[in-house]
Amino acid sequence: MNQVSQSKGAVRLGLGSPGALVWSVLGLIGAITLALSVNSYYVFVLAGIALVAIVGIGLNVLLGLTGQVSFGHIGFYALGAYTVAILTTKLQLGFWLAWPVAALVAGVFGVLLALPALRVRGPYLAMITIAFSFIVQHLIIELRDLTGGQNGIMGITAPVVLGLQAERAIAIVGLLTAALVLACYCWLSRGSWGAAMRAVRDSETAAESIGLNPLVIKTAAFAISAALAGLAGGLFAPLSTFVTPDTFGFMQSILFVLVVVVGGSGSIMGPVIGALIVGALPELLASMEDYRLLFFGALLLLVLWIAPDGVTGLLAKLARRLRTVATPDVPVSPASPGAALPQAGTRARSCLRADGLTMVFGGVRAVSGLGFEVPPAAITSLIGPNGAGKTTALNMLSGFYRPTSGSFMLGEVALAGLPAFRIARHGVARTYQTSQLFGSLSVLDNVALACARGRLGHPLSTAGASDAAVRQRCLALLDFCGYRGDPMSMSADLAHVDRRLVEIARALATEPDVLLLDEPAAGLSREDKGMLASLLQRIADAGLSVVVVEHDMELVMQISARIVVLDAGQRLAIGSPQQIQNDPAVRQAYLGEQGQASIAAVRTAGATGAELLGVGQLVTGYGAEPVLHGIDLQVRSGEMVALLGANGAGKSTLMRALAGLHRPLQGGIHVDGVNLTNLRAEQIVRHGVVLVPEGRQVFAELTVADNIRLGAFLYPQDVEARLQQMLERFPRLRERLHQRAGLLSGGEQQMLAIARGLMSRPRVLLLDEPSLGLAPKVIAELFDALDRLRQENMTIVLVDQMAALALSLADRAYVIEGGRVVAQGSAAEIAANDALARAYLGAH
Repeated sequence: MNQVSQSKGAVRLGLGSPGALVWSVLGLIGAITLALSVNSYYVFVLAGIALVAIVGIGLNVLLGLTGQVSFGHIGFYALGAYTVAILTTKLQLGFWLAWPVAALVAGVFGVLLALPALRVRGPYLAMITIAFSFIVQHLIIELRDLTGGQNGIMGITAPVVLGLQAERAIAIVGLLTAALVLACYCWLSRGSWGAAMRAVRDSETAAESIGLNPLVIKTAAFAISAALAGLAGGLFAPLSTFVTPDTFGFMQSILFVLVVVVGGSGSIMGPVIGALIVGALPELLASMEDYRLLFFGALLLLVLWIAPDGVTGLLAKLARRLRTVATPDVPVSPASPGAALPQAGTRARSCLRADGLTMVFGGVRAVSGLGFEVPPAAITSLIGPNGAGKTTALNMLSGFYRPTSGSFMLGEVALAGLPAFRIARHGVARTYQTSQLFGSLSVLDNVALACARGRLGHPLSTAGASDAAVRQRCLALLDFCGYRGDPMSMSADLAHVDRRLVEIARALATEPDVLLLDEPAAGLSREDKGMLASLLQRIADAGLSVVVVEHDMELVMQISARIVVLDAGQRLAIGSPQQIQNDPAVRQAYLGEQGQASIAAVRTAGATGAELLGVGQLVTGYGAEPVLHGIDLQVRSGEMVALLGANGAGKSTLMRALAGLHRPLQGGIHVDGVNLTNLRAEQIVRHGVVLVPEGRQVFAELTVADNIRLGAFLYPQDVEARLQQMLERFPRLRERLHQRAGLLSGGEQQMLAIARGLMSRPRVLLLDEPSLGLAPKVIAELFDALDRLRQENMTIVLVDQMAALALSLADRAYVIEGGRVVAQGSAAEIAANDALARAYLGAH
């Protein structure tokens, strides 16, 4: 429903350009002229359109800016109408005093509804607002002494305006109010509050990381929206001269939402255009009274089909076709290696210290007793195998997880337990593994919004990117980070590397003491990683503490002053890159090295069957930069092949490509001579290639038995007999056969996922990180089951972080680094090859 992003042309057309302002003024003059000249019936229609426009503009704040859906605004409209009716008839107050009280009452109820309701989203929020509208309607009926019950309140008099009475006076007031509210919306949407609302809509997580409080911002939007609905309702009471509960039915709420959707949510003129269509269309179809609703609905569907972004969106597209809007180039000189970090002021940086941080999820200790210190003016890296707790630690330090126990401090300020936005205001900035830019804002607005650190000023403030000092600082930050694009470009349209740079610039705009970076090099080319390394070093040289979670060991060893190694949620080692590379405990965690006994246990006899699965020159990725670069792979019938490498090397991407879940850009995949490259995932399963995905991905609400049976969807013959075979293979599942799969332990879910995969009668079984997050005893039990599968000549491709265990089962192995195969051979050869250590630790 909401317009997530707009092109620059659309913004110019819809957000208050000089041309639009002229047309708006002319339209207002024309509407007032009509109100003074046409008969009373059409004056009533015109006044109704003005009131619907006011509600639509208020809903546009909620729907178009913050992305929150409300189907209960008729409740606020009714509160405004009844407040004016009661105050003017029972308390004998004048209309001009009762009217603002009506808006205030509706706004207060908006806040009271928003505080609990906005903790949910999507359909749940919509249902709560619907319930609110019914509650208001029934309260009006039940409070007979105050509201008149079903009979309502009669005899509401209209104010006198310039000697005009009744409908004409209300029409003039309504049109002027709509124009004033529209101007206020223009200021709001262009100012810091409008940018903050769009930011919360695009990513609440990223909004908190720059100091914004999403609950306060959404509550403010709800209150403004409710107050405007109450303001319109306060005009409706004297316009109709009476109010009854039936006047405020649920269908009116649907029409309010349609006003915004049809006109174009997020644009300034959208609600006005929507009000004209929704308000005038029934009158144009009045001669076809029996078919009026049918035509009304059909025309609305047609508009939504042709213009999903509303009428303003359609007009913007037409305008872009007719003319090309030239964007002035902003000269940006390349940042010199010694360029200083642009800062609002000079101050001493505080040190971040963590002590005993522990995070428990449902009995599972993701992080346990973690303690370390992050010195200023240096880069500290957190590394560890999959599931070690690195991102969990980052989420605790940035406030997105509340630690189960332990503490962390920035200088002398205790931060543990504070919400994320408060931690950001204290000086801890954050970027994310998946870019979290505000896509509906420009690059410049992304950075300018962060400069405020949550201080937005009054709602109609236009401070931000329009302020010369702020704008200059934002441009300097973008220059420092190496961004060379147009600062006015929409963030949603940026290339991957530019998104990374802008996100770092936005984090630096908050003037942090500590910068937390989660996988900043993910998806970058080798050249871009070199640029990133230089940027991070310059940030550290400026005095900031930089904490990096990264899987590219070459980059980590290059930039880090200190490295903290995590394993199974605990700190395993801490020291310089050289100390970490030579630490036996670290090598054990990454490679599973157990001395010569482990090497001796590696299989030396390989399978001798014919090739079953082949991959040739495979290239694929998720953006402009490929993840896999010309992968060649051969798997023979009956053998187990291990794919080894550090996190982010491309192993899981390769598994997804083999299973048809990710389409290759170049190269080929075939099984037993059949080309799989262009087949869909379910077709590949029919050819016998079955993936057991990382993270198990069992169907949590189904029983164990139903999960296993679903694996036989393509081959339903003898399903019960094969189910019994799976239970014999994994006896622990028999004990839990009728339990919901979501209640199983991690090891049991992994066994269930493998059993479900085997039910598809695979010729090649793809196992992606089966040991991830499991206890050592469970891992041993799981690998025993895999060993039995290998002995049954099942063809298996295995990706697992436990390199030594994988090699102890595998016939052959491939080592992948940076999306390329850097070593291949028998399991024994790979176990003795230094390429394995280099891939995991960047070691010499």
